[in-house]
Amino acid sequence: MSLLQDLEWRHAVKAYDPTKKVSEKDLHTILEAARLAPTSSGLQPFRVIVVENQELKEKMVQGALNPEVMRDSSHVLVFAAWDSYSDEKIDKVYDYHTDVRELPRGRFGSYTDKIKEIYGAQTPEEHFAHTARQTYIALGFALAQAAELKIDSTPAEGFSNEIVDEILGLKELGLKSVSLLYLGYRDEEKDWLASMKKVRIPMEEFIIKK
Repeated sequence: MSLLQDLEWRHAVKAYDPTKKVSEKDLHTILEAARLAPTSSGLQPFRVIVVENQELKEKMVQGALNPEVMRDSSHVLVFAAWDSYSDEKIDKVYDYHTDVRELPRGRFGSYTDKIKEIYGAQTPEEHFAHTARQTYIALGFALAQAAELKIDSTPAEGFSNEIVDEILGLKELGLKSVSLLYLGYRDEEKDWLASMKKVRIPMEEFIIKK
């Protein structure tokens, strides 16, 4: 199937079958798609936390808009962004880049000096607003990859960031949760959206040509 057919197939599942689990192989493929997503300056200023443990999910449902969806999904992917930029974080990423490419460290110094100057003039709140936006690109890649594998998914912002951050110890990692992605297989009888036609606004309204 083509990507467009895969996207036509998927929808935000409203009920999962808790007895069906996503295989490790398929999960790895979805995570790899997220890892390969483009990011600003190639910094990848976020991480993806994989939650399969049912006890953790039971704790995380507090404050969730759709607690049963979270509870019954096979896995919950937490997209969590850096809480701020720092010279040390930037250097660590670019040292890794040069090492992998077998280049001398500092090879991209003129560029990293420039972005350090830009971020150095910003507040931590501005930093997080920027890093958080990067996570949505990876979220989109993960959604598309799951659809290709015919694995159901539900992107979610309806949850308590404070609860999730505390349960997963994200503050200690310098991270803040941004969005969630539930993965699994739909419960055909309970997923009320599954039988409905997919609806998007018409192309002629969606696209504005100048």
